[in-house]
Amino acid sequence: MKLHGYFRSSAAFRVRIALNLKALAYEQVSVHLRKNEQQRSEFLSLQPQGLVPALEDGGEVVIQSLAIIEYLDEMHPKPPLLPAKPPDRARVRALAEAVACDIHPIDNLRVLRYLVNPLGHDERVVEAWFNHWIKLGFDAIERLLDDRRTGKFCHGDRAGLADICLVPQVFNAQRYPSFDMGPYPRIRGVFETCMALDAFERARPEKQPDAE
Repeated sequence: MKLHGYFRSSAAFRVRIALNLKALAYEQVSVHLRKNEQQRSEFLSLQPQGLVPALEDGGEVVIQSLAIIEYLDEMHPKPPLLPAKPPDRARVRALAEAVACDIHPIDNLRVLRYLVNPLGHDERVVEAWFNHWIKLGFDAIERLLDDRRTGKFCHGDRAGLADICLVPQVFNAQRYPSFDMGPYPRIRGVFETCMALDAFERARPEKQPDAE
């Protein structure tokens, strides 16, 4: 398998965690987002959106981090990343999507770049924007974790899809020191539990071959 990604991409970070939890071997191919390598024709032929990650597996190309992770879970069911019961699976997917669909898309690199150019905002405004959307999302996730089904991880006592999405978002929240993680003890607890696992630790951005 080949994972096309970028060390700082939280979406690629999610897929690295999933691959590590599944103990799957993979080759990393760097697509440097700040150098706009995602807009090169050879990458666009692989991923027409010009986004990372993209996973090559045999003759298949799978795009979008959540789709990739569920693909891996179906192709390699052990250990499972989703619980067995449909209501629990729905809860885990909802927690994952609260990050991947509601927080991340409006705080990613191409949005932040657009705020600067052409909209002309300075770094202070970009920081306020970034922190505002994370706070709004984390406020809700913290409440959602106040649930009897939350265990050491977002759902029960085994790492799964929700944790895979939450951990990279916590890394993003640490981008600006002005963001206060104090109000989120449940999120912090899950994050600390996850980062004690080798699968999460090895996926850290600074431990990737293309890290700067």
